[in-house]
Amino acid sequence: MAIANVQVSETPLVLYTLRRADDALILGHRLSEWCGHAPMLEEDMALSNIALDLLGLARELYSYTAQVEGRDNDEDKLAYLRDVRQYRNLLLVEQPNGDFARTLVRQLFYSAFADLYWRAMMKSGDATLAAIAAKSEKESAYHLRHSSEWIIRLGDGTAESHARAQTAIDDLWAFTGEMFTVDESERGLIETSVAIDPAGLRPQWLKTVSDVIGEATLAVPTNDWMQQGGRGGRHSEHLGHLLSELQHMQRTFPGLTW
Repeated sequence: MAIANVQVSETPLVLYTLRRADDALILGHRLSEWCGHAPMLEEDMALSNIALDLLGLARELYSYTAQVEGRDNDEDKLAYLRDVRQYRNLLLVEQPNGDFARTLVRQLFYSAFADLYWRAMMKSGDATLAAIAAKSEKESAYHLRHSSEWIIRLGDGTAESHARAQTAIDDLWAFTGEMFTVDESERGLIETSVAIDPAGLRPQWLKTVSDVIGEATLAVPTNDWMQQGGRGGRHSEHLGHLLSELQHMQRTFPGLTW
C-alpha cells in the first residue's frame, strides 16, 4: 500500500526549525551506519552516542515544528513521510561516510559550526529554541572535541591516514559554505531576534577548523567555490538512497512511532 507524503505549511519559523531538525536527523542516521563497523569498540560506542544526541535534537525540533505548524503532523510524520525534495538539510550532512577519516572530517566541519550556532541561539527571542540550544550546545561541544582529537591523530599519524584525511578535507570543503547562508525567510527571523545570522559565525568557525587542521599537519583548501541547494530541497543523489532505508519501516508498517 502506497503511503502518501505529508504536506508541510512552510512558514518562516516552521521552515527554520525544520532545516535544523533535518540536519540532525540525516547526520545522526549517517553516524548510526557505523554501528558495529567502527575501527574499535570505544569508537563504535562514541559514534553511536553522537548519533543518539543528534536524533534526540531532531525529535525536539520536529516536535516544536509540529507545534508551530498547528496541523496534524507530528515528529514521526515529519521525519519519515516527506519526499526527498521536502527535506531541507545541508548537503554536507547527507554525504556518504566513506572511510573513517571522511566521516570525522565531515563531523569536524559540522560540529565546529553547531557548537557556535547553538551557543549563539541560547539568546534567541524564541524561548523554546533558546532552551533547545542550551541543551544542544553542551552536546555539540563534546562532538567538536571528539572529532578534533581524531583529525589531529589521523593527520599527524601514518602517511596513509594523513593522505586520507587531506583527501576528505579537500572533497568536503565545498559543502561548508552552505552553513553560513540565509534566504529571505530566515532574514526576517534574524531581524526579529528569533534566529541568529550564521554569517557572523564564519570567522570563528574558520579559525577553529584551521587550528585543528594545522595541528594535524594538514592544509586548509584555498578553493572558495561552494556548493549549495540542500536548504532549498535540491539534494545530491545520496539523500534518496539514505531515505529509502530510513523510511522503510514507517512506509511498510504505517503508524509506527519512535
